[in-house]
Amino acid sequence: MIKEPKLLRENDKICLIAPSFGCTTEPYKTELKIAIKNLKNEGYQLLLGENIFKNDGVLSSSTPKNRAKEFMEAFLNDSSLIISVGGGELMNEILPYIDFEKLKVLPPKWFMGFSDNTNLTFTLTTLANIMTIYGPCAPSFAYFPFKFDTKESLKMLRGERHFKGYKKWQLESKRDEDHPLAKLNLTEKKIITPYKYKKPKEGIILGGCIDCLINICGTKYDNVRNFIEENKKDGFIWYLESCDLNPLSFRRALFELKEAGWFKYVKMFLIGRPFHYNEIIMGQDFKRGAKDILKSLNVPILFDIDLSHLPPSLPFKNGAKAKVSFINDNIDILYL
Repeated sequence: MIKEPKLLRENDKICLIAPSFGCTTEPYKTELKIAIKNLKNEGYQLLLGENIFKNDGVLSSSTPKNRAKEFMEAFLNDSSLIISVGGGELMNEILPYIDFEKLKVLPPKWFMGFSDNTNLTFTLTTLANIMTIYGPCAPSFAYFPFKFDTKESLKMLRGERHFKGYKKWQLESKRDEDHPLAKLNLTEKKIITPYKYKKPKEGIILGGCIDCLINICGTKYDNVRNFIEENKKDGFIWYLESCDLNPLSFRRALFELKEAGWFKYVKMFLIGRPFHYNEIIMGQDFKRGAKDILKSLNVPILFDIDLSHLPPSLPFKNGAKAKVSFINDNIDILYL
């Protein structure tokens, strides 16, 4: 049984940790300091992990063991929500030090993070049967009033179950160190491309950053086949987005997960805008690759949904059952 943590309430404690990057450079350092103030002003108590402003590890806040220790301590303290302070590159190295068996029997607690945090949002659901949120990291809460992913994630944590996509998005994802709080430049009209879509689908939401998922696949942290067998009566709606992958590596990644049996019982795919948007290699683009690899599954695909390293991006609740529709050229998600 997949466990849903308690709703986030006013005056609850939020614990910030750094299981991947720490906030030691701009604009992230300034953003995190402002985000802490903003969350306190929202009525929450903040518990700060010891690694959040560190850069003592290899491309990370600290050693894998220390980062895992910080996470386990956060799960054991009296906070209601754990938020990662950043994505990164090597979060997978903490997995050997996470006690998933212990987490299975503890009261469930929300964990939220984006990108490299897939290593926890995905495994906490598939290994420990705990719902998680693939959503904004803590520095995003520096932008007030809260909009897009920060606004929607708080609504999700407080019990809201209905979400829709946005109107426009930002093609260039550039950070300005001299202006840490630079606003989004939403110039591109959102266009979702449906493939084989005929009617809404219901299933368990599951997915994350495919760059990370292929590093989990086939390891001892890959419990997907057992997990989907245990929940096959509901079926699955897979959401996937990519960061570093080009069209050909994205195609290879889909092939790997499909052949590993991950997509058994799939009812629909939700594929976000790739960070390498508009890239074509030898005539191959992202949509062509996905259609070629996934067409034999004969399920609908919604391409270029608001899920991406190119903002804004909707939060997704891993492990929750939802009804997903394509209405008025937009994605509509109702968590059941």
